[in-house]
Amino acid sequence: MKKYFLLLPVALPSLLIAFPAFADDIEIKRKNTNILSDIPSLSEIELPATNAELLTQQSTPSELNRETEQTPSDDADISIEAIAEPYNLPQSTPTYVIDREEIQKQGATSLADILKRMPGFAINDAGHGADIHTGTYYRGASINQSVFLINGRPINNNVNTYHGGTDLNSIPIEAIERVELYSGTASALYGSSAFGGVVNIITKEGYGKPKLSGSAEFGSLSLNNQQVTYGGSSANIKYNLSFERLFTDNRYRVPVGAANRDSQGFLSNADTATSTYFGSIGLDLDKKNSLNLDVSKLSSRRGLIYFGFPLQRDRLDHDGLNVGLSWKTRLGNGESSNLTTSIGYNQDYFSTYGPTGAFYRTGALDTQQLTARVDHEWKVTNNNKLRWGLDLKNTDLIGDVLSTNPSSIAKNETEDRSLFNTALFAVNTWNISDNFLIDLGLRQSFDSQFGNYLNPSVGLRYALTPRVAVRGSWAGGQRNPGLDQLYVYDTVHGWEPNPNLRPEIGSTWTAGVDVNFSQNLIGQFTYFGSSIGDRLGVIAGKWSNIGLVDTNGLEAALQLKIAASWSTFLNYTYTDSQIKTGSENGLQLGLIPYSVLQSGVGYQNSGWQANLYVTYNSGARRSIFANSNDKATDFAPSFVNLDLSGRIPLTSNLGLTVYLENLLGEQYERVNRIYSPGFTFRVGLNANF
Repeated sequence: MKKYFLLLPVALPSLLIAFPAFADDIEIKRKNTNILSDIPSLSEIELPATNAELLTQQSTPSELNRETEQTPSDDADISIEAIAEPYNLPQSTPTYVIDREEIQKQGATSLADILKRMPGFAINDAGHGADIHTGTYYRGASINQSVFLINGRPINNNVNTYHGGTDLNSIPIEAIERVELYSGTASALYGSSAFGGVVNIITKEGYGKPKLSGSAEFGSLSLNNQQVTYGGSSANIKYNLSFERLFTDNRYRVPVGAANRDSQGFLSNADTATSTYFGSIGLDLDKKNSLNLDVSKLSSRRGLIYFGFPLQRDRLDHDGLNVGLSWKTRLGNGESSNLTTSIGYNQDYFSTYGPTGAFYRTGALDTQQLTARVDHEWKVTNNNKLRWGLDLKNTDLIGDVLSTNPSSIAKNETEDRSLFNTALFAVNTWNISDNFLIDLGLRQSFDSQFGNYLNPSVGLRYALTPRVAVRGSWAGGQRNPGLDQLYVYDTVHGWEPNPNLRPEIGSTWTAGVDVNFSQNLIGQFTYFGSSIGDRLGVIAGKWSNIGLVDTNGLEAALQLKIAASWSTFLNYTYTDSQIKTGSENGLQLGLIPYSVLQSGVGYQNSGWQANLYVTYNSGARRSIFANSNDKATDFAPSFVNLDLSGRIPLTSNLGLTVYLENLLGEQYERVNRIYSPGFTFRVGLNANF
C-alpha cells in the first residue's frame, strides 16, 4: 500500500481519543413509534416516528416484527416510501427509501431494477443484467457523478466511462434490506462528487431464530435466477449469508438498423452471467459497543452491446470484492453522542477483450481502494445536532492495454498510478424553532492529484402548517477525473487519455414543498438544478473538458393509500440538461429523456399479490455510434411500458411468483438503436423456512 496510507495508524487512534471529550451526558428517550426498519445503518440509530411536520411516511406493520416470516403484509404499501432521518441526515432535501418488500414485489434482479422506479432516475438498460454501458442518470447527472455506498462505504472507485463505472449488479438482491437515496446537503457527508445524489444500499442483518429463504426463477431469454439467504441471531451475535446466480442470453430479434444486430436478425453478444455472494456478522460487545463485518463478492461475465456499429463482439469480465469492518459506540451515558469508525477494502478488476477484424485487443483495469472513516454524531443541545468526521481513501490503479493492430501497437502499455484523498466533513443542524431548521455543511478535501478544495452546502426547512412544509438546499461540488481518463488508453473506444484534465466543478440546488394532503395521500414536489463546468467528455478521440452543462428539472412523488389492501404511487421527473458550450450548444445531453413517469397500483391480501406498473419515457437524444444518416438532434421515440407482477400462496411458507413484463409487446428503442426485447415473462417459487 502506498506511503500515504501509513497515516491511518496515527490518525484514527488520535481521533478516537479526542472525540469522547465532546460528548455530553444528555439522555434522549427513544420514541416509541413505528419505524421503517429497526436495522441500524452506520449510525445505529433507529428511524423515528413519522409526523406531520416532517411529512414522512409510515412503515408497514410487518416491518416492526423481526420474528415474523419475511412475507408481504396485508396492508403493505406498493409505493416508494420517503423518510426523513433527523439524527442521521439533513432534512432540507427528501430521502427516498425503497424497502425489501417493494423490491420483492417488483421482481428486481439488479440494483438498476430497484432504482428505475425511484424519482429522478433514468436507466437505459435493455434486458436483465444488461450491459452496464447503457447509461444510468439521476437528475441529469451520470452514474459516475453520484456516490454509491454499501452500509455507508463507497463501492464505486476512480474507474469511469472506460468500463461503464459502477456495476449495479454488484450485490445480491436477496441481501438488500433497503435502498436510500439522498441529495443536497447530505453530499457533504459522503463526497463532493455527488452532483447527482448518494445511493446507500443497506444490507440485511440476522434477527431471531435462524431462517432459510430462497427463490428460483425461469423465463424468457433463457433466464434462470436462483437466490438463497440464511440468517438469524444467537445471544449477542447476528449473521446473514446470501447468494445469487443469474444467467440470461438476452438473445431476441431486433429491427433492421438496430445496434449489434447479427446476420440472423438477433441482438448479438448481449448474454450475461453473474454470481454474487454476501455475508455479514454483527457482535454486540456490550450495551454501548458493537462490531459489524460484511463482505460482498461479484463475478460477472458478459458481452458488450453498447458500441453499436459495426457488430460489437468485445467481452467484459468484472470481478469485485468489498469488505467492511465497523465499530459503533455510544459515548457518555445516553444516546446523544454516537461514534462510528469503519475500515473498508474495495477491489474491482475489469477486463475487456475481443477481435476487431483480423486483430485482437484487450484492456484491463485493476483498482484497489482502502478507506477509513470516523463519523461522530453529537446532539450538542436540544436544538443543535452536529455530525462531523474524517474520510481517508487510498486508490491504486494498474491499467494494462494491448492491441495487435499495427496502428495501436505504439499505445500498448502498463500504467501503475495511485492517489490519496483526505476529507474533513461537518453538517450542523439548528432547530431555530419547532417549525424551522437550517442545515449547514462543509467538506474540506486534500487530494494528492488535485490539491485542496472546500465544498460548502446549506439547506433549510420550514413547516408552514402541520400539513405543509417548504424546503431548499444548495451544495458546491467537485468531481475529479478518473485515473484511467488521465493515464490509460482505451482500446475498445480508441480514446486517448489526457493527464491535463481539470476537475468538474459546479453546484446543485433544490427547492420543494411537502404536502400531507390527508392521512392516505402524501406528496413531495421538488425543483432541482445544477451547473457543472469543465464537464468531461471526448473530443476527436481524446478525453477533454468539453465545457458547461446546465440542468433544471421537476420531480414529483405521490403516494395514495386507497384502502386496507390497496395502494398506489406516482413518480414523475422532468429533466432539461442543456449543453451550453461547443458545437452542441443548446442541445439536450445524450441518453437523458426529458420526461419519465412511473406509476403503480397494488393489491395484497392473505399472501395474494397483484401489482401493475406503468412507465412512460419521452425518448432520449441519440448521441454516439449512430447510423450515418442520423442527426445530432434526433431523439429515440417515446414509449409506454406495462409490467404485471403477482404472487399466489401455495402454503404458509411457499409462494408462486409471476412477472409479466412489457405487456403491450412494443419493441421500443431504449437508447442509441438498442431495443427492448418486447414481451417477456418469469415464473418462480419462493420459500421461507
